[in-house]
Amino acid sequence: MATAIKFFQLNTGAKIPSVGLGTWQADPGVVAKAITTAIEVGYRHIDCAEAYKNQAEIGSALKKLFEDGVVKREELWITSKLWFIHWPVSMKRGTGEFKAENLDHPNIPSTWKALEALYDSGKAKAIGVSNFSSKKLQDLLDIARIPPAVNQVELHPGWQQAKLHAFCASKGIHLSGYSPLGSPGVLKSDILKNPIVKEIAEKLGKTTGQVALRWGIQAGHSVLPKSTNEARIKENFDVFDWIG
Repeated sequence: MATAIKFFQLNTGAKIPSVGLGTWQADPGVVAKAITTAIEVGYRHIDCAEAYKNQAEIGSALKKLFEDGVVKREELWITSKLWFIHWPVSMKRGTGEFKAENLDHPNIPSTWKALEALYDSGKAKAIGVSNFSSKKLQDLLDIARIPPAVNQVELHPGWQQAKLHAFCASKGIHLSGYSPLGSPGVLKSDILKNPIVKEIAEKLGKTTGQVALRWGIQAGHSVLPKSTNEARIKENFDVFDWIG
């Protein structure tokens, strides 16, 4: 049986779980149950962001799990994101909607300096970025005292980002993939209906989602499937103990 890849070691020495629960568009009122189900199933990585507007409920759910002895805080990897680093843009003063005409050039060096201080304080196991291109990563590396440990971007069999993958590998930056099953609603990609993925899934006796997630892990990056459905949350975590 193939060796299960349950963690990836970052350039800080910290180990990031290979499968995390995404919480983008996980609405308040349902996200707490999703978090609880995921932790009980075995997830140890929860992917969050201030922009998702559900972190308060996630925090309350995690606090209860800690108090009930289901899991310890030190056993979890919790990712969060702030603006400029969630996307390498800023918003023009007085605007609030994420539209091209409202975007401005951010002061990434000052934001990164603040993150470096956070890492120095010991409050973060690693610091990283999201949605950065190779050029923006190189620009950051040119001024960074502490290099980014992770770059979180859209990654799945239909959008493999080979050049970015190679660049990050050469710089010791781990790639973490959001929308690993595609995103038919927003990003107009649906890997679950991809004929090649379907063929492989039928051959292995697995679902197309499991095949797509396993592809990501074997490609060397962590995957962040989002779901609030109990059965799907369990299915998305069942990607280790079979030969692919």
